[in-house]
Amino acid sequence: MRAEQPPVPNPLAGIGDEAAAALTDQITAVKRLGWSAIELRTADGIALADLDAKQFSSVLRTVRAADLDVVCLASRIGNWSRTITSPFADDIHELDVLAERCHQLGTRLIRIMSYPNDGLPDTEWRDRALARVTRLAERAAEHGVTLVHENCAGWAGSNADRMLELVREAGGASLRLLFDTGNGVEYGYDSHDLLRRILPHVAHVHIKDAIGAPGDAAYVLPGEGQCRVAESLRLLIASGYPGALSIEPHLLNRPHEGVQAAGSDAEPFVQAGRCLETLLNEAGTPAALDEPDRSAKTGHVTS
Repeated sequence: MRAEQPPVPNPLAGIGDEAAAALTDQITAVKRLGWSAIELRTADGIALADLDAKQFSSVLRTVRAADLDVVCLASRIGNWSRTITSPFADDIHELDVLAERCHQLGTRLIRIMSYPNDGLPDTEWRDRALARVTRLAERAAEHGVTLVHENCAGWAGSNADRMLELVREAGGASLRLLFDTGNGVEYGYDSHDLLRRILPHVAHVHIKDAIGAPGDAAYVLPGEGQCRVAESLRLLIASGYPGALSIEPHLLNRPHEGVQAAGSDAEPFVQAGRCLETLLNEAGTPAALDEPDRSAKTGHVTS
């Protein structure tokens, strides 16, 4: 039996290409969940920034016709495919393209990371990563969009102190953090403990779960792994986190890693969405959510 819609105000969404490659099938999967929002990374197997004008116009029409909100665009900027020595011009170009597409799709958020190392000394890696993200944040501000750095690949990917330094140094309203509940197993840290440190700066959330060990994570339905997803959801809700909760389950499809099942079997994606609903229902609605200014509460959770 399907869980009732969770009693929280956060939009529920999913990275569509984790359900299927074809945009129409991505939308069908989100609609099966009864949700009204989607996160976009690729459409019909093509990264959003690589779509030509005609292809993107088709994406825009399709999303609008489905009456879906877009909560974030997941870019390749600074991710595992672009190390600290990769051409920075590629990231600037992707940001420029996606910023314009953000405005057309009605979102302000672009997911980034902070550049895996490529043999540089740690100090040089840090300096170059901070310099790049600072420039990206400045350009995002010029475009009127916000970058959200994920706790994944790169200099600040798995270390709360570095994430806080990144926000402080690259700074401003155009750079916030994206918290993914399920990245800690692969990268060797406790995601929930990380969240407690970075919570005031979190502007977007991905939901996944995993079991295993660093470098050898296996992904499971939310709530069935080692990532303390339920505890993180309770902490987010209690803090008044106002943003979206977007599933990126990594169950059948991981298109960014070249893992894409043939056809359009979105059942694992839908199951992950149902699990998120169940976890939210079990989390309940703390009294803090009844207060009118939830944003003022963000970050005032004690250890």
